[in-house]
Amino acid sequence: MSRLTKRAINLTAEKRALLEALLREEGVEPSTPQRIPRRKDLGPVPLSFAQQRLWFLDQLSPGNAAYNIPEAIRLSGRLDTKTLEESLSEIVRRHEVLRTSFPTVGGMPVQEIAPPQPVRVPVIDLTALPEAEREARAESLASEEAARPFDLQRGPLLRAALLRLGAESHVLLFTMHHIISDAWSMEVLVREVASLYEAFSRGEPSPLGDLPLQYADFALWQRGPSQAALLDRQLSYWERTLAGAPSLLELPTDRPRPAAQTYRGASLPIELGRGLTLRLRELAGREGVTLFMALLAAYRVLLYRLSGRGDVSVGVPIAGRNRAEVEGLIGFFVNTLVMRGEVRGWESFEEVMRREREVVLGAFGNQEVPFERVVEQVRPERSLSYSPLFQVA
Repeated sequence: MSRLTKRAINLTAEKRALLEALLREEGVEPSTPQRIPRRKDLGPVPLSFAQQRLWFLDQLSPGNAAYNIPEAIRLSGRLDTKTLEESLSEIVRRHEVLRTSFPTVGGMPVQEIAPPQPVRVPVIDLTALPEAEREARAESLASEEAARPFDLQRGPLLRAALLRLGAESHVLLFTMHHIISDAWSMEVLVREVASLYEAFSRGEPSPLGDLPLQYADFALWQRGPSQAALLDRQLSYWERTLAGAPSLLELPTDRPRPAAQTYRGASLPIELGRGLTLRLRELAGREGVTLFMALLAAYRVLLYRLSGRGDVSVGVPIAGRNRAEVEGLIGFFVNTLVMRGEVRGWESFEEVMRREREVVLGAFGNQEVPFERVVEQVRPERSLSYSPLFQVA
């Protein structure tokens, strides 16, 4: 794959169309990937590779809410709950994955898609509480809802609830299980709710066009013969790239690593100021790398200084939507790439950045292979105490 193609992998549909037009002006006919076909049999279908991994984790730890994806949206102004329910009902009709459950058939999980049903949104009225207590109670209810587990076998795997804080003040809660969703999907859901609510409140029909395919079509295609050769080639790349990689990155943490991983943790956001960001962009531009590549190089240098190890693998989550027809779908497309790079103590940071560019381009050029397939192929040392292939992301 050429460097130009690698850089173009994650373009939006509009930018991709512009790039193809410019290439044609230069006499270069861009290759068009074969579109994912719609399935003919509407019965149960196998899970995608990513779904299979989450299903397996759910079997190991039933009732674990670690893979819930919650969202809380504050709504101001008059709200018609009936119109909101109609909007959600239309979205659930549009996206089969929101009607999907995962029963086992012959000992193996399958995607089973239920017929559309009207969606009901329970309303929790907090207006009887003193105004000073409503926000705290709303935050508590949102946390409880986000932590409530799903039953993958029975579904549904989308929940909605509405908290009423005042006549024109509400908080809309969405929770989806990761097996049918990802962060991009939540953006699709919220965007479509807004579009449909606006249209339905005016008595207009849905402004949303028909979806080109469904997530089950993608899962079936991913496991089909048309993808087998590509996945085999990319698996060979990962096997070569990760051969001999250290299985564990030891960092000087202030607590010992537990015998088994837990989901207890927290986040500490760090903001880079505008001036520093501009200087970083200038540095990246001079060296012919993206800002992401420059920041990843800096992160790798930091890990080198903390651990004393030059050979470090870093996990990088990606959207996994490098085909135009899946950009508007709700579903589990996100993938994780392993960026294995090296820092040599005697070289300049510019040299680290230039090498990082090749690492990133190689990984993105082989991004179609699901992370779980890479783990199966590479067969790293496994432990309940840490994740395979990388421990920092």
